[in-house]
Amino acid sequence: MMVFFAAFFTLASCDDPEQIEPKNDLAVNLTTASMVVGKELTLKPLFQQASTKYSWSVSDSTVIEIESVGKDYSAVIKAVGEGTATATIESMDGSEMASSTITTTMIRETEVSVPASITAYTQSTVTITPEFNLVEVPTQEYTWTAEPADIVSLEVDPGTYEVTIQGLQVGTTNLTITSEDGQISGTTSVTVEDENDGVLKVLAIGNSFSEDAIEYYLYGLAKAAGKDIVIGNLYIGGAELALHVENANNNAEVYSYRKINKSGTKTTTENVSIATAVADENWDYISFQQVSQNSGLYDTFTETLPALYEYVSQQNGNEYTRYLLHQTWAYAQNSTHSGFVNYDNDQMKMYEAIVSAYNQAEALIPTYKIVPSGTAIQNARTSYLGDNFNRDGYHLNEIGRYTAASTWFEILFGESVVGNSYVPDGFVDVDAEIAQNAAHEAVLQPDAVTELTAYQNAGGSGVIEKDVYIDFATSSNSTGWNGMTSFLEDATIPNLKYQDNEFTGIEMMITSRFNGQNTNGETETNTDFNMPAEVSGNSFYGNSKGVWAGILVEKGVIKLSGFTNDSSYEFCFFGSRTATDNRETKYTVIGATTGSASLNAASNTDEIACVQGIKADANGEIMIEVTSGDNNDNGNGFFYINAMRISPEE
Repeated sequence: MMVFFAAFFTLASCDDPEQIEPKNDLAVNLTTASMVVGKELTLKPLFQQASTKYSWSVSDSTVIEIESVGKDYSAVIKAVGEGTATATIESMDGSEMASSTITTTMIRETEVSVPASITAYTQSTVTITPEFNLVEVPTQEYTWTAEPADIVSLEVDPGTYEVTIQGLQVGTTNLTITSEDGQISGTTSVTVEDENDGVLKVLAIGNSFSEDAIEYYLYGLAKAAGKDIVIGNLYIGGAELALHVENANNNAEVYSYRKINKSGTKTTTENVSIATAVADENWDYISFQQVSQNSGLYDTFTETLPALYEYVSQQNGNEYTRYLLHQTWAYAQNSTHSGFVNYDNDQMKMYEAIVSAYNQAEALIPTYKIVPSGTAIQNARTSYLGDNFNRDGYHLNEIGRYTAASTWFEILFGESVVGNSYVPDGFVDVDAEIAQNAAHEAVLQPDAVTELTAYQNAGGSGVIEKDVYIDFATSSNSTGWNGMTSFLEDATIPNLKYQDNEFTGIEMMITSRFNGQNTNGETETNTDFNMPAEVSGNSFYGNSKGVWAGILVEKGVIKLSGFTNDSSYEFCFFGSRTATDNRETKYTVIGATTGSASLNAASNTDEIACVQGIKADANGEIMIEVTSGDNNDNGNGFFYINAMRISPEE
């Protein structure tokens, strides 16, 4: 077949139509060429002097085609099949002709890749998309087969050979894709499980707030109740719904995928996409949430939440999955988070805005339920524990995490968490009760705060009769230790406890903040504190000589209140941070009597600083000031408090 392209103009003409011009030589820039099927090249004619109209033709259109011809008669040639053919340019009167002989070759795949194994289910589908090397589109036809054949049914896309697998019965089958010539193949072992296998599987698409809520204590609560659970969290710190949508649209492999399996083993896989995590398990529940500072701004949900749901539901092969909205919590009243200004730095205003926004967002997608973690935290704040559920003003501390996990437990399993026997090490029973009851009341009444009237006072005489140990770390949960989990002003331990978890009736509060937390203390120590590594390795620090991280902290101040008599106490302190300069830290204890003691915190493993003979003032209060000592030669004047002990004196 001859294919002609003719230009609709003449490059040269003759003034006298009866005059015959001599014909000129015609050539092509390439007399021979090699091409890969699917690629293009341009042939350019070479004229000594163009004298007429020209057209292009090919000898075999199953090998090459002419895609287009330019005004200068340059031809774009495309290789469409394997073989040899000529492309010819010829004058319309047949007097001039030039050709290029083109040989085309086909790049063929040599391998196909499929997963070594997958899990399918009896009531839903999963897909496998084979990957062929060297080519984007396979050059051969392929066939999928299953052996044995009665375990699954298959539906194959004829273009990509993606196979959709429906489990028919519980069992294992080998699924094989084979090329028509039999030279290329790949096999996947498919294990089909019963959809109703008794294992609840939940995936959160979130950030550090979903981490706080489900990664720490949800598994323990489920196990204590005799429930099997698999927990997944797709984590990017500070991720908002808009970022999740962007990542979905780009199939971006940017998530940290944290997964707790049925046995309680936690794994973390980096650089995972949403699609990969959604396909990893037959999820019973998938949750969405907005970034905390926008959680009370409904307008930030209206476009992004439906878009994210649409993508996830398309990727999800389980039509029975239920979709949740994870209601986040309002910040602590002392929070310095920049997003707190969205709510005029008002905790209750933020909480009420979050409730309203999530209630409106619920209608944007087929929401099964809202997980009211925000209401649970707000309920818990009405107890004697007060506004002490955050480690930095917005992320949860350990009791906050337990409260949120308790809320998730009730939503997922549909039964009360109150009385659940799982109380993590380092927790006081009454605090666990507060968390469980706060969660339970939130599920019963998710849109309003329920005051926990039964938990307004934990007791205690106001006299310290045994040693009391305090740990300064944002993630404190060591058995026998009181955890001061925030370095900000107004951070409080409402009622210090002894190592046997009995209460003293003494409250501890930070009245002048520290700069932040340091995690580089010595972890192997030799003192009579007998500190675990997580205590000695973490500290609150300040900087008395120069601005650090945007602020100058000349001293941190702690107040103890609630003392009911004039008993005398010893205060001992430990400070440590790996360093080689002198980071002397001075601890001054002020009550009816006053005393000071110092230690060099630089790489300290065995030194404590003690002050004896301290009595509370007339208001039942004792103040502790922590600052740099006279011998501190650090340029910033860094000082530290990792731990302290209060002991009664004879």
